[in-house]
Amino acid sequence: MDLSYAPEYEAFRQEVRAFLDENGGTAPPDRTEMGRPSQQAREWQAKLIERGYAARTIPKQYGGYGAEPDVLKSVIIDQEFDRARVSKGLSGQGISMLVPTLLEIGTEEQRQRWIRPTITGEIFWCQGYSEPGAGSDLASLQTKATVDGDEFVINGQKIWTSSAHFSDMMFVLVRTEPDAPKHQGISYLLLPMDTPGIEVRPLVTMTGDATFNEVFFTDVRLKTDQIVGKRGEGWMVANATLKHERGMLGDPSQSANLLHQVTELLTEETVDGVRLIESPLYRDRLMRLQARVTAMQWHSMRLLTNTLKGELELMPILVVKLIGTHLNQDICALAIDALGEIGVLYDDSKYLRAGGMWQSRYMFFLGLIIGGGTSHIQKNIISERGLGMPREPKPAPVTAA
Repeated sequence: MDLSYAPEYEAFRQEVRAFLDENGGTAPPDRTEMGRPSQQAREWQAKLIERGYAARTIPKQYGGYGAEPDVLKSVIIDQEFDRARVSKGLSGQGISMLVPTLLEIGTEEQRQRWIRPTITGEIFWCQGYSEPGAGSDLASLQTKATVDGDEFVINGQKIWTSSAHFSDMMFVLVRTEPDAPKHQGISYLLLPMDTPGIEVRPLVTMTGDATFNEVFFTDVRLKTDQIVGKRGEGWMVANATLKHERGMLGDPSQSANLLHQVTELLTEETVDGVRLIESPLYRDRLMRLQARVTAMQWHSMRLLTNTLKGELELMPILVVKLIGTHLNQDICALAIDALGEIGVLYDDSKYLRAGGMWQSRYMFFLGLIIGGGTSHIQKNIISERGLGMPREPKPAPVTAA
């Protein structure tokens, strides 16, 4: 098997490398906290789009670069930005989840209106899916939208809504057909977050930060044309979005960056004057993680190839989410172990390393193992739909004595 690149791709690699050498110093620093993109981050994003290193295959008429899909060029961009430890540009639920959904299912007017300001960071989105009684069983959602003239009137509640406290817009699932079967009565709406009747309440997580929110809707009015797909087709649209969410949550590029950072940590940290990278125990753990990251990267290339062929299926994406989130937490666990007693510190201790980044990320990735579809649910779906195994038996109903 020949894994070398053809001359045209090596030339492209040198082009990307030269760009990073010349412009990498203007890139924004990596952020560990959530928030709206800074002006520096938006300027960097614009530069990346102009060169085709972000929004590469999004058509020009929607603000993208407009390149033809090319698996190897996409891989080279990832590799070189990782090598240079430079930001790959803006991300988030709008760019990673809504934009590909609109490209696949949205109307031309929706693409023209929303894609450009989303990929440039002008508009920031959150996702209104989970509810207190509809998490893993999302189709049981109860937030409802009734029609009054040319408007939907929305009432209900969402929970675990990342970024809602600073987002401009929400793509939200609501029940518009109360008498239809639960999977057929849902609609997918695009909702401004400054609409009267919306209340956002932050939820503090075990990281100590309020990254998630409860969102309450009380007689919220929205024009009935702010819908993706048709009424009652929201479950189909939502699953198109979830494909991209699960790939985003287990992104192997993020794992590769974490691996680079923990490798540097093991190279710098010492015990009795000996670098931890020289310890067989730590080196073995690092090599095992390196193998898992490499496997995820190759799997990502396979998914990219299948996408370009129009053969993308749900099961391989579920594998990305399931394996990727556990992998990221295991990388962080190695970093915490390497820090020794310092690794258990939080808050403002003067002994914290990197501002407590590893402790915060460890707990954050633990949350992602649950969020976006828990690992137990992912395993059930993979086994039942992917491997053809029988459904998990339901407990027998309890009868009165």
